[in-house]
Amino acid sequence: MSYPNQNPYGPPQGQPQGPPQPQYGYPQQQPMQPQQPYAPFPAGPMGPGGMPGIPAPQQMPSSTKAARVMLFFLAATGVIGIIIMAVGLNRLSSASANYSGLGGNPEDIFAIGKGAMVFIMILQAAYAAVALVLALQFSKGANGIRIGTIIFGSVSILCSIPFAFAFYGIPSFVLSILIIVFAAKQESQAWFMRPRF
Repeated sequence: MSYPNQNPYGPPQGQPQGPPQPQYGYPQQQPMQPQQPYAPFPAGPMGPGGMPGIPAPQQMPSSTKAARVMLFFLAATGVIGIIIMAVGLNRLSSASANYSGLGGNPEDIFAIGKGAMVFIMILQAAYAAVALVLALQFSKGANGIRIGTIIFGSVSILCSIPFAFAFYGIPSFVLSILIIVFAAKQESQAWFMRPRF
């Protein structure tokens, strides 16, 4: 006595069973081949951020050098600004001593002018010091120096916008933009993220 086929989707009873036939709606698949084990990752030079396979730069890229030179130039312009303000402060002091006004209190007016000039000199000294420190750290600094340079360039742009309409403000404005562009380049990032031993 024969029992009915329990699998209505299988091959009919009594037919020889060979390799499984593809079912309707399923693509035919090739039999599985034994896979080769993966090859080990190539041990090459470590790149920026410890990424293998990307070579780390051995010398400072040209765009990074250009940003460094521009930072030195902005530091020099800060020092020149301090000298100009010191000369102006000296002239204001001598003018206040020789002033014989028609009335009012001229000492208060001259004191406000002197205070403003001293405040500007302090800001210029801080500006020049930050630019100089960033430029000096380019050879051995990490990625924080690059980010600090981009932030410094942004602040420098904002500070030089009022003076960009005059002739003496244009170089600072343009150099600040170029510093941001050169520090944000991928080759500059690779330089600052290189492994240090």
